[in-house]
Amino acid sequence: MASLSDTDVIAPNFKKRMSGVTSTVFRLVPLQARDIAIVSTGPTVPENVPQVPSRALVTMDSRPRVWHARRNNEMLAGLVLKHVFRKNLKLMFTSAAQRVHSKFTKRMLRRMDCVVATSARSAAFLEVDNQVIHHGIDTDLFAPAANKAELRRELGLPEDQILVGCFGRIRPQKGNDLFTQMMLDLLPSRPNVTAVMMGGVTDQFKEFHAGLKQQVEDAGLQNRFLFLPEDPHWDISRWFKALDLYIAPQRWEGFGLTPLEAMSCGSPVVATRAGAFEELVQDGTTGTLVDVEDLEAMTTATAALLDDDATRTKWGEAARAHAHGHCRIEQEAEALVKIYRGLLAG
Repeated sequence: MASLSDTDVIAPNFKKRMSGVTSTVFRLVPLQARDIAIVSTGPTVPENVPQVPSRALVTMDSRPRVWHARRNNEMLAGLVLKHVFRKNLKLMFTSAAQRVHSKFTKRMLRRMDCVVATSARSAAFLEVDNQVIHHGIDTDLFAPAANKAELRRELGLPEDQILVGCFGRIRPQKGNDLFTQMMLDLLPSRPNVTAVMMGGVTDQFKEFHAGLKQQVEDAGLQNRFLFLPEDPHWDISRWFKALDLYIAPQRWEGFGLTPLEAMSCGSPVVATRAGAFEELVQDGTTGTLVDVEDLEAMTTATAALLDDDATRTKWGEAARAHAHGHCRIEQEAEALVKIYRGLLAG
């Protein structure tokens, strides 16, 4: 455990289960800790992340600090600490939401000292001054495999197939049914292609998941459409490294890191115009963008890349170069630390 007495920034994570926001906090804080005294706090913070117990927040001293919230309950906690417990906090909030905010959220946002949006689309829903800072990824971790065939053997994946992936939570919002429909259409005429869907399934969507598996079984393609459970480790980069093509069929997304993680591993992407995908994928260079729920366009774009090895390779190389040059987590961390220092100096 770190000491609050030497801390300049607190980045809370009040959610027990893994999520995109949780992953962001746990990836950024150790990196930012190299440049500024930052900690996280919450119910399930990994040992490698600098942290303090939540109970210490109400007794911390009057040293000025930045409270960097990413969820409404964390924003509310910061307001309570500042105005009820009289803590010397500068309040900062990062918003990934792409929807009209509730009146309560708007009131809280107006009381922040700084607001960051993760994409231009998210920024458009904010009625307060903000600046856009895209999420970044660890491009050293998410990098092309040195030996893809060997990696596939380790993961139990077919070595001699074109692997098409769709990763993340299994639910209608993520478009898993669209991916399934598309691959059931494409696989019969392409015996050299295997689809891989991997992700966690909550109780609410178990029936949805079971329905997708039944469709694949009814088509007799269960050996070439693999349903894999969520990787229990924090690092899922190995699965991205094993792919040749990534599909992001989302109907809605807050930001969406998976296309970027795939690109960084050298896979071109077919993605809908959801989340920040339009700001991440270079249409016609690192992948193809299609309208949300346009299954025909998604299928056409995917088929074109499956049937053209040269373009798939060229776009994959361009995807890796773009991710490494413009989307590194170090760039995100540096931009946020700059804001922290400005708030602490103000």
